Amino acid sequence: MTAPGQDLQVPPAPGLPSGATIPAAELVERFSRSSGPGGQSVNTSDTRVELLFAPGTSAAFTEPQRARLVRNLSAELTQGQVSVVASEHRSQLRNRVAARERLVALLREAVAPPPPPRRPTKPSRASQRRRVEAKKQLGRTKALRGRVRDE
Repeated sequence: MTAPGQDLQVPPAPGLPSGATIPAAELVERFSRSSGPGGQSVNTSDTRVELLFAPGTSAAFTEPQRARLVRNLSAELTQGQVSVVASEHRSQLRNRVAARERLVALLREAVAPPPPPRRPTKPSRASQRRRVEAKKQLGRTKALRGRVRDE
């Protein structure tokens, strides 16, 4: 993982065979006051980090990868940008690292190609026969549970 303020390294993943390097200029970090832990300093320090990235205009990805990113992240996009927030740590630096890690995980998941379609299969003739035999046996067993009649 790269340090905050530098280029963001995305390791290789499915759909991203050689990884990617997102230039620091394409990442926007905004800081605000966090509602999480921190005691009295929580009211005075801007430890909450919001990391913004526009995948549709990024030069770090190829055109098919950009299209897949935009399609898969469409629910998370706001004005063409994806926003990742971190505020669980007391330190701004640790929150910056956490936000970058979340963005990498989100991008790796979104750039992955869809799974291959399911090929429908048919039960074998022997398995069908076994299923019917098991049902018949269960029916015979239940038939024996009826009332006992004197003859």
